[in-house]
Amino acid sequence: MISEAQFNLEIEGIIKNAIREDVGDGDHSSLACIPDTATGKAKLLVKDDGVIAGVDFAKQVFNYVDSNLKVESLLKDGDTVKYGDIVFYVEGSSQSILKAERLVLNAMQRMSAIATKTNYFVNLLEGTGTKILDTRKTTPGIRALEKWAVKIGGGENHRFALYDMIMLKDNHIDFCGGLTQAIEKIKKYLKDNNKDLKIIVEARDLNEIKEILKTEGVYRILIDNFNYEDTRTAVKLIGNTCLTESSGGINEKTIRQYAECGVNYISSGALTHSVYNMDLSLKAV
Repeated sequence: MISEAQFNLEIEGIIKNAIREDVGDGDHSSLACIPDTATGKAKLLVKDDGVIAGVDFAKQVFNYVDSNLKVESLLKDGDTVKYGDIVFYVEGSSQSILKAERLVLNAMQRMSAIATKTNYFVNLLEGTGTKILDTRKTTPGIRALEKWAVKIGGGENHRFALYDMIMLKDNHIDFCGGLTQAIEKIKKYLKDNNKDLKIIVEARDLNEIKEILKTEGVYRILIDNFNYEDTRTAVKLIGNTCLTESSGGINEKTIRQYAECGVNYISSGALTHSVYNMDLSLKAV
């Protein structure tokens, strides 16, 4: 996984680029009718039920736009919210509040939706010992926000990107000419380039599970698109050799049954690619 410093740089980049995209050479609507000396106060109002996420991100946005803005938090990331709750108040330059408003709302609405869905999946897995993972199926440019939201919702992050973990999927294996060849080439590449990256290998059937187990150095086996019976068999074959992960079309109706097969992790792209934004608004007080 990426370091905290790298993650913070990603967040800083998202804020900088989003403000550039939204403000450009100025918020002319505010500049035209609100004096630059005017001050005001606004509240973040919840119009939905779920798990709030993005409070800390909002503070960073407000600070980036105007370090003199003051935020009073009533709720924190990960708190359960309902219609009518107030998450925070922000006070200071009226122009600055309006400049930051859209980015704060866009980010928090999506982050809260992801955190809410993740928390729902986490609750479905309660008592099984299986943990939910996100994927790289994220919105281009804001991956750090979406993966942050998964953590807030109680899930865990898979690899952040292509550079922080090795993941051999079906196309890698087919392009390389075979499963064993691909694994051996990966291990040689890591050694030659002095890289310490964990290796995950996707298996499409039980024969590939057996082939993977003949090699060493695999951190986790991705049991992809297996039925329940074959998943249970795969878990027994793997034993304590390495960690296990199920994926492939798993939803809220099937996730518990896959977890009960004994896998360590279940990954779901739906945590980030199939959510409906939580309804939030920033209203002047």
